Amino acid sequence: MAEKWLVGVDLGGTTTKIAFISFYGEILNKWEIPTDKSNEGKNIPTDIAKAIDHKLDELAHSKNEIHGIGIGAPGPVDLTSGIIYEAVNLGWKDQYPLKDLLEVETSLPVVVDNDANVAALGEMWKGAGNGAKDLVCVTLGTGVGGGVIANGDIVHGKRGAAGEIGHITSIAVGGAPCNCGKSGCLETIASATGIVRLAHEALQKGQQEGKLGEIFREYGQVSAKDVFDAARNGEKSALEVIENVASHLGVALANIANTLNPEKIVLGGGVSRAGDILLGPVKENFLKHSFPSVAKSTEIAIATLGNDAGVIGAAWLVKNKISL
Repeated sequence: MAEKWLVGVDLGGTTTKIAFISFYGEILNKWEIPTDKSNEGKNIPTDIAKAIDHKLDELAHSKNEIHGIGIGAPGPVDLTSGIIYEAVNLGWKDQYPLKDLLEVETSLPVVVDNDANVAALGEMWKGAGNGAKDLVCVTLGTGVGGGVIANGDIVHGKRGAAGEIGHITSIAVGGAPCNCGKSGCLETIASATGIVRLAHEALQKGQQEGKLGEIFREYGQVSAKDVFDAARNGEKSALEVIENVASHLGVALANIANTLNPEKIVLGGGVSRAGDILLGPVKENFLKHSFPSVAKSTEIAIATLGNDAGVIGAAWLVKNKISL
C-alpha cells in the first residue's frame, strides 16, 4: 500500500495555510485560503474541509490516502479534546470544539495544538532544531509567541497556555501596556510593534538624524525593517532601539534557559530576519545573564522554515499523535 499523506494546517487570522506532507516531512503540495472570520468564525472548519477536498480532486487522489489532519490554531488548546479555549481574533469564545467540527466536516482524524507550539515542532523536526529534543522556539512577529519542547514533545501546562513567553512581565516593570491587559510584557518591546513604538518614542524626542529621521518626518511613522536598516548604517537612534530590545530579549531568554536548560533556542518570525544586527547583541545579553553551564550548553539559532514551520509541525502532530 502506498504511503499515506499527512495534512498540515496553519490557521491564521488572515490566511489559512494547508499542505500535503509525506511521513518524512517533505512538503508535497501547499496552498492557502482566506480565513473567513465572519459570523464568529463558523465557516472556518467547512472552508478547510472544502479546500482539502478540492485539492485532492485536482491532484486525482482520494481521501483514503490521507492519514489525518494536524492543525495549529491561535489561543490556548486542550490537546486531548481539541478545544480552543478562546481565539478572539477568529471570533471563537468559550471553548470552541475545533477538533470535533473538523472531523465531522472531513471524516478524518484531527489533532489540534496552539500555532506557536506547532511552529516549534516544525523547527524541531525539519528546521533549525535539527532533531534537538529540548528546544524553545520564540516567534518575534507582530507579537511574541513561544513553544517549549521537552524530551521531544510540547509542554502544554494545565490549560494549554505554557510557552506564553511574550507575556513575561518582570522584564520591563511598569512598561508599556500590552494587549493582554498587563503592562511591561516582553511583547511590548521585542515584537515588531514594540520596536516601532520604541523608535517612535526616540524620534519624537528629537533624535531625527539620518535616514530613519527622514522617513519619520516624511511619513510620520517608521517600520521595524526601517529601524534595522538604519542600525546597519550605524544610525545612533536605531542602534539604541536595537540595544534596548536585545537587552530585554537576552534577559528573558536567559531566564527561560536557566529554568529549562534547552539544547537550542530558535528565534523565528519576521523580526528574526533582521539577522546578526539583532542576534549578536541578544547573544551577548544572554551570555551575560545565563547560568554558566546553561550558557555553554545552549545554542541560539535563527529559524529556517519560515512560513512552512506551521504546516510541517502540524504534520508532525498527525504522524506522532494519530495511530496508524
